[in-house]
Amino acid sequence: MRETIRFAWGDSSLGDFVAAVSDKGIVALEFSATRIAMEDALRTRFPEAALEPGQQELASVIDIVGGVIDDPARACDLSLDLRGTPYEVQVWRLLQEIPAGQTTNYGTLAAKLGSRDPRDVTAAIASNPIAVIVPCHRVIKKDGSISGYRWGVRRKRALLVREQHATGERDAGCSHG
Repeated sequence: MRETIRFAWGDSSLGDFVAAVSDKGIVALEFSATRIAMEDALRTRFPEAALEPGQQELASVIDIVGGVIDDPARACDLSLDLRGTPYEVQVWRLLQEIPAGQTTNYGTLAAKLGSRDPRDVTAAIASNPIAVIVPCHRVIKKDGSISGYRWGVRRKRALLVREQHATGERDAGCSHG
């Protein structure tokens, strides 16, 4: 039986995004202003699946994702269907352990994985298909500077600033939410 993957579009303070969902959870969350090109990219990524628009069925997912983009420090309990090589999935799970408002660097992640070459980690991070929820934006260069981001350095910087602001409010005892 052919797998069905539904997708829907949302808009956020950081631009339009698409969420694609399997029966197990989110398989893709990407920023894109070019809907036709993104839908073609989803068809290429999931060639064996029936790709179907699901704007109404996924309305609550789109609302939750939009909220997480606006406040990336917010907990997100949406199920994920991480699809990649075993190494990529291992890296992506490690990214999910980085607390909001904190960053790490590529070399530190490589060391945690028992590798000396941060380029392997960099490649796995670059192929992360689930923006924000798998927080690859929390990985920066060893010198503290912001390096590339699949969805643009401007978005990465904005996500980091939002997390710093949100966690600073929480640490100061202010209500948030």
